[in-house]
Amino acid sequence: MKNSTKLLYVTASLAIVVGVFVGGLYVGYTKKPYSERVSGVVNMANASTGNVDFDTFWRVWNTIDEKYPEAKNISSQERLYGAISGLVGSLGDPYSVYFPPAESKQFEETIKGSFEGIGMEIGIKDKVLTVVAPLKNTPAEKAGIKAGDVILEINKTETGDMTVEEAVRLIRGQRGTSVELSLYRKGETKPIVVSVMRDVISIPMIETKKLSSDVFVVSLYSFGASSAQKFAQAMQEFSVSGAKNLVIDLRNNPGGYLDSAIDISSMFLPKDAVIVTEEYGEGRESDVFKSKGYGFVDPKKVNVVILLNGGSASASEIVAGALSDHDSATLIGEKTYGKGSVQEVVNITRDTTLKITVAKWLTPDGLSISKKGIEPDIEVEATAENTKNGKDPVMDRALEFFRTGK
Repeated sequence: MKNSTKLLYVTASLAIVVGVFVGGLYVGYTKKPYSERVSGVVNMANASTGNVDFDTFWRVWNTIDEKYPEAKNISSQERLYGAISGLVGSLGDPYSVYFPPAESKQFEETIKGSFEGIGMEIGIKDKVLTVVAPLKNTPAEKAGIKAGDVILEINKTETGDMTVEEAVRLIRGQRGTSVELSLYRKGETKPIVVSVMRDVISIPMIETKKLSSDVFVVSLYSFGASSAQKFAQAMQEFSVSGAKNLVIDLRNNPGGYLDSAIDISSMFLPKDAVIVTEEYGEGRESDVFKSKGYGFVDPKKVNVVILLNGGSASASEIVAGALSDHDSATLIGEKTYGKGSVQEVVNITRDTTLKITVAKWLTPDGLSISKKGIEPDIEVEATAENTKNGKDPVMDRALEFFRTGK
């Protein structure tokens, strides 16, 4: 149009010639696939998969270039990252996530188990950002943050449609700085606002104690690479303690390595007893994980209780579900989180990563952990009222169970 306006002052014949020439170029250009009009992009293909025409994608790409005022400030690489994130987001699975370079680096630090932040596991539950569990002896736990708290705001920024990864970026930060969280907690009439000082977080593992002459307690806080080894040492302590009642406290344990869950379950279950099934999509056979039969504890001779709450997730649910379904433990506490899916980490490029759900976990009896979580045999809700003055009603109920058998 600009070219046409400038030509109004030339001769009519010249205008007609140029108009025809420009019009021909325009018609030729518009007949090109939109993918051929994009510049500055390599390894691009105008591909179709089934009934999906990718030319629509490139049409949007070009429209952004033509019409969006700030298009030049957004690099093609940034657009690509956003497009891939949207592609993964279309799965509707909060555990499948694409990590661009900066986020990929943060994810690697989390896996290694040491980072700067406040020390809590978060996730999307019922489409809202929720605290899975505060980790033991971390700033989050000391600030009073609890499993099940809904995160409404992070430093005054509403969470709304915020992803877990976006929330993690806002919550983490340099040691000695603080982050303000606005939380909704069941039973409270107004949001709870807390300011938490960031610190170096080293994910805790395990603690043991003899609660009485006949009760031994193992508190497992995560399923790390060395958890099974440390749990085996705890079982040796239990064996020499002379106690006949064992409490495995998995409250606020957000999970971890599947191998650790298998090894720990194998300390209680006979060889080849089913621990968990990984159910894949159509066309791939399910994987069944069975006990290795280590025989550290004989549930016929020892009373085993597992303590659970809404912060017990993933590997915690596998162990609880396996021992419960095989009548090897009694579950006491609250319903678990319900994180029963398997993620595989795929390196897409040298500095980007895809974490994608590849299977769902089923207990030995076929219960889908993701859909329902694990229900306790004896339900005890730990409310603000019944936990006053350091009381632990869930542990108290376990001790009652040992005394009465019910």
